[in-house]
Amino acid sequence: MHILILGGTTEARALAGLLHGGGVRVTSSLAGRVASPRLPEGEVRIGGFGGAEGLAEWIGAHAVDAVIDATHPFAERISFNAAGAAATAHVPLLALRRPGWVPADGDRWLSVPSLPAAADALDGLGERVFLTTGRMGLAAFAALPHWFLVRSVDAPEAPMPARAEVLLDRGPFTLDGERELLAGHRIDVLVTKDSGAAATAPKLTAAREARIPVVLVRRPPVPDGVPVVTTPEEAAAWVRSRLP
Repeated sequence: MHILILGGTTEARALAGLLHGGGVRVTSSLAGRVASPRLPEGEVRIGGFGGAEGLAEWIGAHAVDAVIDATHPFAERISFNAAGAAATAHVPLLALRRPGWVPADGDRWLSVPSLPAAADALDGLGERVFLTTGRMGLAAFAALPHWFLVRSVDAPEAPMPARAEVLLDRGPFTLDGERELLAGHRIDVLVTKDSGAAATAPKLTAAREARIPVVLVRRPPVPDGVPVVTTPEEAAAWVRSRLP
């Protein structure tokens, strides 16, 4: 049985480890947006497919029996391409999606639909912004007068804010580390995406403790009709239930 896992997320790597061997051939497909990604067990391909049509052709050419979309919650395009390709290739598709974050008592969250909306929301919230939305999309903040601490795995792409300090780092992050970062840089507002997962959640706890407002970008829409699980173990069980 050949399983194609889409995504380089923590959940995708865990799932590849659970499935590798045991009668399952696993190919993980990474987008290639990170310079030195953490590679999962099994076979790995890096790069795009050329849309839904190209993905469907790859599925057929490589005798894929099922596809699991374990991409980042904000990888909207590939999720819709996966749904279209799976339907064209007549193979089952499962989505492995980590749950979003849930506010706790004391959180000061402002939910917005997009990065431009997040930029608009900053007026009056604070002047020193901790921006953790990734290295792409910084153009939405480029014209703002605020000071930004931009954290990303790889160097950000231009255009970006004129007053910015770049911090290259990769999670998981600790609560003590996030507390020190907020205090040391005198951060008074946090901007992030609702990516979920525990690896990057400590910043939210640190912001709550410091009574710092959080501008939270909501997740984009997902394809209808695709079954969803929230853990690699559930996804592995789904695969094993289809083993001959």
